[in-house]
Amino acid sequence: MLYTLIHTIHIYSVFIYGGFLFVDILFLSKMKQTLTEEEHTKAREAIMMHVRKVVPYALMVAVASGLFLFSQIFGEIGKDGMSSFQIILSIKAFLGLWLGFRGINQKLFGINPWLFKSHLFPFSLVVIIILLSQFMYL
Repeated sequence: MLYTLIHTIHIYSVFIYGGFLFVDILFLSKMKQTLTEEEHTKAREAIMMHVRKVVPYALMVAVASGLFLFSQIFGEIGKDGMSSFQIILSIKAFLGLWLGFRGINQKLFGINPWLFKSHLFPFSLVVIIILLSQFMYL
């Protein structure tokens, strides 16, 4: 029951974080094409002031719940080494932790990323994590 609850929370928080990245990459970045620079800046900030209240915390919840889920399903490493499931799960965990580290640095400590300042790279990592989750159980 606890696993199912935390898994559900994890999925919702990933939808919030990944959904924002999806909207930002595919829609918000295109506003420049139809708005003046001043209008674009004003419209983006009007949206981002609400996003900043929810999305970073959704990322933190996704990472924390992901760590719990990882601890529950990773299992023991066999004599032959890690299974393909464990390898893929470890890659997902690494990418998720990197996103979480980046998000926590930004939100809690005000440290902006040194590299990959746009949302394209985090969006790419979210897509890779989703794809890896589809291959874990093969």
